[in-house]
Amino acid sequence: MAATAGAAAISALVALSLGTNAMAGEAQPDQKAKVEVRAATASDANADAGWTLRWSPDPVKDGLEAFEGVEDDRAGSDPGVKHIYVEDGAYRFDMPLEERDSSPDRQRNEVKGMSAEGRDLTISEGETWRFTDSLFIPSSLEATSSFTHIMQFKMPGAGSGPIIVMSLRQHDGKPTIELNSALSGRIVGRTDLAPLQNKWIGFDLQITFGDGDGKIRWVVTDGSSTVADASASGLDTWLGERARPKWGIYRSLKDSAHLKNTYLLVKDLKAYQQT
Repeated sequence: MAATAGAAAISALVALSLGTNAMAGEAQPDQKAKVEVRAATASDANADAGWTLRWSPDPVKDGLEAFEGVEDDRAGSDPGVKHIYVEDGAYRFDMPLEERDSSPDRQRNEVKGMSAEGRDLTISEGETWRFTDSLFIPSSLEATSSFTHIMQFKMPGAGSGPIIVMSLRQHDGKPTIELNSALSGRIVGRTDLAPLQNKWIGFDLQITFGDGDGKIRWVVTDGSSTVADASASGLDTWLGERARPKWGIYRSLKDSAHLKNTYLLVKDLKAYQQT
């Protein structure tokens, strides 16, 4: 998603600113692409002027050390099994039906935070960040009438509610993927999920973290086509201390009709800070 340096970038944000084998019967991803690790530079070819690349992990080289922490079956309900790992150049999150989180009404296999060169990256109030990645959402990972999050932003600490969530949700009887500014109680954008499943799709999320003056822009691409481009301003995107992204599967067990053994694939992770 193109952005412009300085005042133009801020203006754009104001304007409209988450089993080892794949499940049977689902299309399989082409996972040959690899993520190149490079030093942060304001002239990075994949970012417009005004953005500094801060994080670009290579799943094969960095593995799970690319993250501040890993939450894999926290309650030990599926002992001896790895549910978060690297497969064919992508991060894979498996979610078997029998797994339970430490809160037994839900399931959670997520990674949290960003780590580069042995240091955890910090997102502070007033900063603007841009997060890009590619996701493969199989048809077995269904939208639900309760929560099924595949990306979140939270403040570290027990009992901290979500700041922003990207979710697979049933809306008017139709499966969708949506970006919710959770603290503000506002859906920034939403698009149909079914046409985006069983293939690699791209996401570009720009966030200004602020207490009542936050901004979000959310872009979803399917190949060369943009299927969603939504923005909002005047949002509450800050709780305190710092914000931290999370990727993986975090879902409620309430909507059992739409729950299956499933997985999620994530690659091409990058984080830029506006400078």
